[in-house]
Amino acid sequence: MISTPALITAREILVAHNDRVLLDHATLSLASGDRTGLVGRNGAGKSTFLRILAGELVPDSGEIIRTKGTVVGYLPQAFALDASKTVYESVREGGKVVLDLIHEYENLPGHTRRHEELEERIATLDGWNLDTRIRTALNQLGCPQDDRLIGPLSGGERRRVALARALVSQPDVLILDEPTNHLDTDSVEWITNFLADYPGALLVVTHDRHFLDQVATSLVELRNGVFERYEGNYTDYLVARAEKLATEGLVEHKRQMFLQRELAWVRRRPKAQTSKSKARLDRYFDAEAAGPPEVETNLELVIPPPPQLGNRVAELINVGMEFGGRWLFRGLNLNFAGGTRLGITGRNGLGKSTLLRLVLGHFPPSEGEVRIGQLTKFNFVDQDRLQLREDRTVLDEVSDGPEWVQWGEDQLSLRGYLRRFLFPEDRMMTPVKYLSGGERSRLLLAKVLKRGGNFLILDEPTNDLDLPTLRVLEEALETFPGCVLVVSHDRYFLNRVCTGIVAFEGEGRVVLSEGNYDYYLEKKRRAATPASKSGSSKSVVSSAPPVSAMVAPAAAPAAPAVSAPRARKMTFKEQQEWQGIEAAIQRTDDKVAELEARLVSPEFLKSGGVAIKEGMVELESAKAEAARLYSRWEILDALSRAAN
Repeated sequence: MISTPALITAREILVAHNDRVLLDHATLSLASGDRTGLVGRNGAGKSTFLRILAGELVPDSGEIIRTKGTVVGYLPQAFALDASKTVYESVREGGKVVLDLIHEYENLPGHTRRHEELEERIATLDGWNLDTRIRTALNQLGCPQDDRLIGPLSGGERRRVALARALVSQPDVLILDEPTNHLDTDSVEWITNFLADYPGALLVVTHDRHFLDQVATSLVELRNGVFERYEGNYTDYLVARAEKLATEGLVEHKRQMFLQRELAWVRRRPKAQTSKSKARLDRYFDAEAAGPPEVETNLELVIPPPPQLGNRVAELINVGMEFGGRWLFRGLNLNFAGGTRLGITGRNGLGKSTLLRLVLGHFPPSEGEVRIGQLTKFNFVDQDRLQLREDRTVLDEVSDGPEWVQWGEDQLSLRGYLRRFLFPEDRMMTPVKYLSGGERSRLLLAKVLKRGGNFLILDEPTNDLDLPTLRVLEEALETFPGCVLVVSHDRYFLNRVCTGIVAFEGEGRVVLSEGNYDYYLEKKRRAATPASKSGSSKSVVSSAPPVSAMVAPAAAPAAPAVSAPRARKMTFKEQQEWQGIEAAIQRTDDKVAELEARLVSPEFLKSGGVAIKEGMVELESAKAEAARLYSRWEILDALSRAAN
């Protein structure tokens, strides 16, 4: 229930494409202070609804009701910028509503009613600080220089400019479609903090689960053409949705039992002359017509089994890269082995993509050596990915000749392969131009991963994928026996997939850290506190540990800060504890990962709400134990350093 008046309401919206209903008389309202995340499968109609709400698309039926004077800001997935304008001019256009009000205000005689109304409205929109907001957005989002023309910019640079343009006017209703795509981790952190206290109404479609956890106060799922609201952030949504699916399963079980009992009665051909018999027959046919709840299908394992790796996979020895007289990094040592999953993070322009291309052999390093094993076969998923041909069907785009895909030692039919990416038969014959943005991303992923390989190099693979697809991709990468090197800003993705982090921190500093991204951040925070004289993360120098040694826990919950103990020698008991604590951490993190996987599995969800709540309690207990172990590790690590 919305306690404050709605700024904008979509009422009974109906949208159908041929025989496919996207929005089935759906209704949603947004009030000031709402920060709502819109989730749902690719192709469910999320972007279509955003366009309707922003006034860019007219529904088949229904209406959009806005409070008078409401300003709506909108960042679509497919945005348009004037190629002839500069970066600054394009961003300033986002404040057109404010600029028009200021222009009218300055050209009106004072002491009039309209003059007072304009002054109040400009103050409400914080219009007098527009230029300051423009400058802040340009800097924090890493936009190109003010005087650069839009035309020559890359797709990622244009998206950052478009996002800045959407934010600067500080509209009453802000609608964002995948705002974190092509942003680095620092920019994502800034926009997360900016939107966490946004005073207007916010509606956002995003695959970034950490972003939703930090920003959203409610989640709305577009399912079967209607909206289902869940209060809380993304984590709260997962728990509530699991309980709801479990309840639906219980209701369906009761319906089936009722039908079985009544079917025996119906087959005895009861006379329907009496009102009691007729009422019982009506109940039976009503229950039969209701049908079961729609079961959502999930992707299966999407990565073909890789060919075997050799003894040497890939090795970087004292590698450095220089551009324009500036060293991006120096003394980089990496040694990959089977099962290594390394995440690369940092601001744009520091050398992340350069490192990928060095490993691929696209160009030689300025210093050092890159050695690639003879059996190593790379498969590179570029940030911009491949171009799809609009007039070809889904099947034609993936086939490129053979009607099968090599699947380890076996062959898989192309249609069977596409079904693993949730393309039913009718969608396989659909031209690409009619696919949704998410379906295009799935098609591109299917097209690239079909090439196989035992060393996957992924540059921002999570862009535009829906949340169910992301989870399945993460599970596939977790069990992939080859190597994975990935550039990503998605914290959930990095936390779940990576066994090590390479962090580009600026000014040529690159840090290697074992474990996932949260663990890297925790060690970085502790290293920055006065109590921690030296951090656990190691700067990349010639003595940096190889990545093959980075077999650390896959998840590192943030632990409470601990004070450094006084310098003393470790006791015998502490030495024994120190020797076994990493194994204990690994076991605990494995248990956390196992519980998390179980809580979202369809089989477990059928067990009912009580089992789900018990599972959540067990998960929280395991997380608390992991946090305690990490806290203890910090103390023992400090003692070990003091002893040495």
